Amino acid sequence: MTDRYAIIGNPIAHSRSPEIHAAFARQTGEDLRYERLLAPLDGFGPAVAAFRAAGGRGLNVTLPFKGEACRLATEATPRARVAEAVNTLRFDGARVYGDNTDGVGLVRDLAANLGVAIAGRRILIVGAGGAARGVIEALLDARPVELVVVNRTGERAEALERQFPGGLRGMGFELLPRHGFDIVINASSAGLSGEAPPLPGSAFAAGAAAYDMVYGQGETPFLAFARRSGAARLADGLGMLVEQAAESFFVWRGVRPATAPVLAMLRA
Repeated sequence: MTDRYAIIGNPIAHSRSPEIHAAFARQTGEDLRYERLLAPLDGFGPAVAAFRAAGGRGLNVTLPFKGEACRLATEATPRARVAEAVNTLRFDGARVYGDNTDGVGLVRDLAANLGVAIAGRRILIVGAGGAARGVIEALLDARPVELVVVNRTGERAEALERQFPGGLRGMGFELLPRHGFDIVINASSAGLSGEAPPLPGSAFAAGAAAYDMVYGQGETPFLAFARRSGAARLADGLGMLVEQAAESFFVWRGVRPATAPVLAMLRA
């Protein structure tokens, strides 16, 4: 029988994950079907249970359920525990295996697809919510010289600094260092309301790369501001989406698909 997988979230109609995993399946010859699963905001657990009872083998998890997915997992990877969020569930009998592939997806997109070096660079993350927490460990593992998290509410960024002692600094916008950063990553929700985060133009070093985790929105307010501020490289989160999906596919199937042709297909 064809194995069933899905992306679960609310809302979910916009997700491009079914296209991505269908392309991975064709490329690797894996026999699977991948669909969208809309779960009620107060019904994540029952929706997962029904999917498992119907023979589902694994789920990708998106907003707003990544925290619930972490608590649902009977076994979670270290990177999922650090992020306190799971975006990949694999069902092995009674075992629920949870992983978080967001961080490795971002790092691979920056390094492999965009050619942006991380080691020895100054990195700024805008936003201190779950999107930021999910990628910090992977960024630190890539050995930047500095990693700063800035947030409208400085206390949330400071909480991340305590969670990663010695690895990053967290602060409010008013305390942002005056020097520019080589890589500026928008992990905030400001763009969803048509706004750019309140960054000074000086946050971008000469030739900086600006990365918005949002995808499918064209030039977001953050990317438009980065361009006006002199950023040389602009990228949205579509490559991260494809790379984290490839890692999920590997978790489920033990096969790592090639991402470049799938990313090119989506861009086209």
